[in-house]
Amino acid sequence: MELAEGADTRSRIVSAAAEILREQGARAVTTRAVAQAARVQAPTIYRLFSDKDGLIDAVAEHVMATYVSAKSSAGPGSDPVADLRAGWQAQIDFGLANPWLYELMTSPARAERSPATAAGIDVLRAKVHRLATAGLLRVDEPRAVAMIHAAGSGTVRTLLGLPAEQRDLGLADQMFDAVAANILTGTPAAPASDVGAVVVTFATALPGLPGLTGAERALMAEWLTRSLTRLHEPTEPGTVEA
Repeated sequence: MELAEGADTRSRIVSAAAEILREQGARAVTTRAVAQAARVQAPTIYRLFSDKDGLIDAVAEHVMATYVSAKSSAGPGSDPVADLRAGWQAQIDFGLANPWLYELMTSPARAERSPATAAGIDVLRAKVHRLATAGLLRVDEPRAVAMIHAAGSGTVRTLLGLPAEQRDLGLADQMFDAVAANILTGTPAAPASDVGAVVVTFATALPGLPGLTGAERALMAEWLTRSLTRLHEPTEPGTVEA
């Protein structure tokens, strides 16, 4: 017998579909199975989600949003580098545990319209900003976010492309170390006197500097960005900066 429709009908259907997905896999998420589990008629699913693809999208968003919410509520620790590493590992573990969802949520078309994916990127931006304010970042924040996101996505996709028994999980640690060596101070690729780290750290304090107009802050931000871009441009051997 179908339960009366109410405000929770949609969430009940999504929860039922997510449970089937976890226990039986993506192929088991049929309209009939979900309707039976949620105690609704199939036309209700079509009315709320248009088709099975619409339902799968809703389930993906629900699972991803739950994961991101848990990451956000954890709060920062005392060590921003340790926080970044923990977030990296959590993302790797989540991707390997949810291959169908990771593939769906990281596709360019889906990622652009996913609130949960956007919220996940915001969590990463916050972690990177902590590194910058602590003077630990040697590239600008947007570049650091892009590098970490690209490396993490690539690592998960590479591991998912292999049979489970052939996956070298140490690859994730090595990839994190490789990225960290290029974006963080105090690593072999980043001397302690790295001028880039000084510029990035100063940029985080720029919005709060007193005695400057908005236009002056914008101009100074432009100078800092230009300087960072020049610092990270490859130079020819023997070239002397003007």
